[in-house]
This record gives sequence, C-alpha cells and structure tokens, in this order.
Amino acid sequence: MTPVEGSTLTTVAVVMVVYLGVLIFIGWRAARRTHGGEDFHLAGRSLGAWSAGISSTASSESGWVTLGAVGMTFTHGISGLWYAPGCLLGYLVNLYIVAPRLRAISATQGSVTLTDIITRRWGDPKNVLRVTATTIILICMMGYVAAQMTAAGKAFSSSLGLEGRSGYLLGVVIGAAVIILVTSLGGFRAVAWTDLFQGLLVAVALIVLPLYAIARLGGFGALIQGLGSISPHLLTAGGDRVGPVLWGFVIGQLGIGLGYPGMPHVITRYMATRNDREVQRLQVIAMLWGVVVFYGAGLVGLAGRVMMPNLVDGEQALMAIALELAHPVLAGLLLAAVISAILSTVSSQLLVAASAVSYDVVEETLGRARDDRRSLVLGRWTVAIVGVIGILVALSEVRLVFWFVLFAWSGLGAAFAPLILLALSKRGVN
Repeated sequence: MTPVEGSTLTTVAVVMVVYLGVLIFIGWRAARRTHGGEDFHLAGRSLGAWSAGISSTASSESGWVTLGAVGMTFTHGISGLWYAPGCLLGYLVNLYIVAPRLRAISATQGSVTLTDIITRRWGDPKNVLRVTATTIILICMMGYVAAQMTAAGKAFSSSLGLEGRSGYLLGVVIGAAVIILVTSLGGFRAVAWTDLFQGLLVAVALIVLPLYAIARLGGFGALIQGLGSISPHLLTAGGDRVGPVLWGFVIGQLGIGLGYPGMPHVITRYMATRNDREVQRLQVIAMLWGVVVFYGAGLVGLAGRVMMPNLVDGEQALMAIALELAHPVLAGLLLAAVISAILSTVSSQLLVAASAVSYDVVEETLGRARDDRRSLVLGRWTVAIVGVIGILVALSEVRLVFWFVLFAWSGLGAAFAPLILLALSKRGVN
C-alpha cells in the first residue's frame, strides 16, 4: 500500500489522535463508575442491549474482519464469502441458545467468569477444572493479545507512512498503550463502552466504503463484469475448487462458527446484560451487525480486486481503496475502523485474562476472601502485565505470531464450546 504523504498524512494523523483521545475519555468516564471487583469484571451486570450486543460481536472479530475477510474475497472472489454464513451460524447459536440461558444461570449462581459457570455446574472440590480452564485461557489469551498488537502495529505504521522497523515499533506501542490504559482504568464497563463506539464505527465504514467503491466502478454490473474479466473463477461459489477439495473448503468455512460458544471474551457479555428484555434486544442488534460487517467486508475485497488488481497484499485492500478514493478525513476514519476492530478484541482479551487471575486464581483457587479493592487492583495489574507481554512478543516481529490466532481460536473453541453448551443443557448431562 502506498504510504500517506504530505497534508493527507497530517489530516489522517489528526483524525487518529482524536479517535485515540475518545477512547481514553471513555475509559476515564468508566473508571469513575468502577468501584469493585464485580464492576471491574462484569460492569455490575448492568449492560444494556446496545453495549452488550455490539461488544459481544466487535470483540469476537478482531482485525480479521477488516483485514482477513477482505483479503479472502480479494483473493478468492465470491467463493471467499463462505466465511460469512459460517460466522452467522455461530452467532445464531450464541445469541439464541447460549445468551438467554447463560445470563439467567450466571445471575442465579452469582457466577463471574466462564470457569465459574463450568465448575458450579458440575462441582470442582479440588479445583482441577478451574485450574485447567484458567491455564488454557491464559495461554490462549496471551497469544491472541500478541497477535492483535502485531496487527495494530502494522496497521498504524503502513497507513501513516511510518516506514521501517521504527515505524512498526511505534505503531505497536501507541495502540497497546492506549488500550492497556483504557482497560485497566475502567474494566468491563470501559471495554463495553469502547466496543460500542468502535463496533459502530466498523459497521458504518463497511457500509459506506463498499457502496462508494462500487459506485465509482459504475455499479454492481460493472463490478461483476470486472471480476469476470480477471477470472471466471472469481464469480463462482466454489472458485477453482472441485470435488473433495471444494467440500472440504466449504465445510471448513462453515465450521468457523463452532468456536463462538467457547470464547470467554464473547459470552461474558451475556452474563453482564441487565435483564432478559435486554437479551432479546441484543439478539437482533448483534445479528444485524454481523450481516452488515461480514458481507460489507466481502464487498470491499471484491471491489478492491477490480480497482487494484495488482495490489500485492489483498488484506490491505480496505485502506488502499480509502486512501485512493476518499477525502483525508474519511481515510482517517476508515483507518480508525481498522484499528477499532483490532483494539476492541485486545481489550476484551486483556479483561478475560485479568478475571482469570484475580478471580479464578486468587479468590477461588487460593481461597482468599473476596475483597473488592484487592480484586480491582489485582485486575488492573494483570491487564498491564499481560499487555506488556503482548507488546514484547509483538515487538519481536515473529511472523508465526499470527498462527497464535488460529491456535487460540481452536483451543478455546475445542476446550469450552462443548462444555458451555452442556452446562446450559439438562441436569442429566455429566
């Protein structure tokens, strides 16, 4: 992607500073309402439909939706869209099966974490389940956080024209510092509020940009004609795949949604929702967000393939289109949307790690008496420590760090999705 230069760079930088300032302000406001452990871990179970619904979806997608999903359709054409129904199937399971039952059970039990739900459902007198679950969560979350910080560093540096290793390092530090500050100050409430702001920003960007790009191409007909002229395979549901390879690809994409019920940073939003009425409203809000974002990202990739067929990295198509077509202010907002998708996930993962240490380890496993002040301080320190570890890994620029996302998603999904679904089922299941 061509670096931003001159006055455009200045304008984009100003927009980004304002965006980061808004995040810090939200964190400060949330901190004034965070007074104890349950406030820090679950926002006092006070979230409304909009904050819980958008937060649950925005925190699950990370930079994958503005980078990876765009790259899928840029590279594979229409066949790259199979991820969308796969993810939406996962949303349906989470929103209409997991969410209402989980909120009711967690409120009745007083459960604070995903581990709490599991151990109280089946009993865990020797803390074997709790220690095992907490260990899995911490390992997966640290890898996840490092990968997201790496993505943030690349997004900041490439879009702002910060060249070389020094630009990348600066991008990592800026993004990480802001999100660690916001999360440690305001806890769950700050994360939910910033997720709402960032999730709406992402949705608006993925409505405006594809429509703008397609209009510049001359409409949907011109888009289809352009894709066909590049390769007929870009217009088929299977691409150039046939037989077992095609079925394996489709099943694999549809299977993405199987992991959603096992994501602690997603399902804790349902536990923090105010009441059943808000759960019913968030179901609609979250599904609409998913449809807009998944298919919007796909359209950006398709439009990018026609507009910029020589672009080396398809995952950069969103920003390349924005910088090519948009006013510098709009380009800055679109960059903010890319960063938002990344930082909303990082903040949620940092919070899950903090809850695992301060609540699951210190209070439940070690048997320390519950102390709101200690829980709050320990949670904040855990956010800072895990965040610093993520920064150190990201600064090393180890390419394999992006595999951590795949392994973390698979690990969390395989470990917890079946357990959560069983924990919410009939009592006869053991």
